[in-house]
Amino acid sequence: MAGIKLTKKLEAEIVRGAILKDGKRIDGRTTTQIRPIEAMVGFLPRTHGSALFTRGETQSICTTTLGTKDAEQMIDGLTGLHYENFMLHYNFPPYSVGEVGRFGAPGRREVGHGKLAWRALHPVLPSKDEFPYTIRVLSDITESNGSSSMATVCGGSLSMMDAGVPLKRPVSGIAMGLILEGKNFAVLSDILGDEDHLGDMDFKVAGTSEGITTMQMDIKIAGITREIFETALAQAKEGRAHILGEMSKALASTRTELSAHAPRIETLQIDKSKIREVIGTGGKVIREIVAETGAKVDIDDEGLIKISSSDPAQIEAARKWILGITQEAEVGKIYDGKVVNIVDFGAFVNFMGGKDGLVHVSEMKNERVEKPTDVVSEGQEVKVKVLEIDPRGKVRLSMRVVDQETGEELEDTRPPREAREPRGDRGPRRDGGGDRGPRREGGEGRGDRGRGPRRDGGDRGPRRERSEGGNEDGPAPGGLPDFLTQD
Repeated sequence: MAGIKLTKKLEAEIVRGAILKDGKRIDGRTTTQIRPIEAMVGFLPRTHGSALFTRGETQSICTTTLGTKDAEQMIDGLTGLHYENFMLHYNFPPYSVGEVGRFGAPGRREVGHGKLAWRALHPVLPSKDEFPYTIRVLSDITESNGSSSMATVCGGSLSMMDAGVPLKRPVSGIAMGLILEGKNFAVLSDILGDEDHLGDMDFKVAGTSEGITTMQMDIKIAGITREIFETALAQAKEGRAHILGEMSKALASTRTELSAHAPRIETLQIDKSKIREVIGTGGKVIREIVAETGAKVDIDDEGLIKISSSDPAQIEAARKWILGITQEAEVGKIYDGKVVNIVDFGAFVNFMGGKDGLVHVSEMKNERVEKPTDVVSEGQEVKVKVLEIDPRGKVRLSMRVVDQETGEELEDTRPPREAREPRGDRGPRRDGGGDRGPRREGGEGRGDRGRGPRRDGGDRGPRRERSEGGNEDGPAPGGLPDFLTQD
């Protein structure tokens, strides 16, 4: 046991002394020299983005996967529940350092290294409005001899650029070391695993050409001076610039097109009052849209809709369906529709995704149509023109003025109907006179009107003749009957 400790102490003295006195490191590099770098992108064809980053004996395979809003990570933190659209997972399998071990849940080291890389890349990500995807970066370390977390930063940056994520700038990272003996010190760029073990500091710095995005320092001494800190930062800046130059040889800027296997997302803003119509009772409408088109549809409380699919045709179908629900039909405009119901007097056509209108049998063709089924059938795709929308919202459509092949409007060749005469100008009756003619005798045809027989059982007798001043037997001017006034 004592021999092992003595050997380790001797090893540390030799390595540290060579660096302080001669400026020579274990692998023969100078204190500012970076190990050879090799970078490659797009080498995994089925992923949305991939990169292989190798620096000396440290290598990382990074893959980027793009998802929709429903793939966001739910985080229940001390400040409350929130959702994160950027995730970075770091895997450090035992074989990467030549060991045999079990695979299981991530340990403290993997969580810490992954979070460090996450902090390095997060500041350069686009906003959700600019790039409405959920982003997951996975770093698998295949070999490690120092600074695998910074290899993850470099590889993660390249893989996201390969996936088409519009980063503000590429990010590189480097690990700095320190050998301190009294007042003598040496700052090391891109340290090895042994230099991390035998040295006094592990200072990781990541950033872009414009500045630092994150840093983390682990030291084994009481502290460092301002001079050491300034030297380490200046040396790290030079190292990061060199690494960015090597990365640009593989991919200088973000790809303008997403992978063919990545989902496409299209955003659509609708009025808040229309949200209920798009969702439907119990989500019936939105589920029907997803089932029929194959696209994913997400809608928030502000009326922002995100439609996603790897097939652009599915996105377009869902977009048209939603617009049909939220937009109003325009008179005179031509739409694509589908026959949904046939009745004796015409056919009902669904158009704009969520609206129905009637094509009367007279509006199916320019010639006479006996039955609607002679022209259309249920489920048939047709092109219709909106003729009229009445105050109740009922839509009248026409097929005969639209070319069913090209969708172009045709000239209306049907002669217009003759206008009816107003009811007040009908002219004389057909019998040539305005009189009804003589009454039927005995009230024939009129019936007895349900009056029943007269109370005295007799006939009325002849009517009295009226004189100009009144009836003969009627009341006198004084108001009494004639027989009372006679002497």
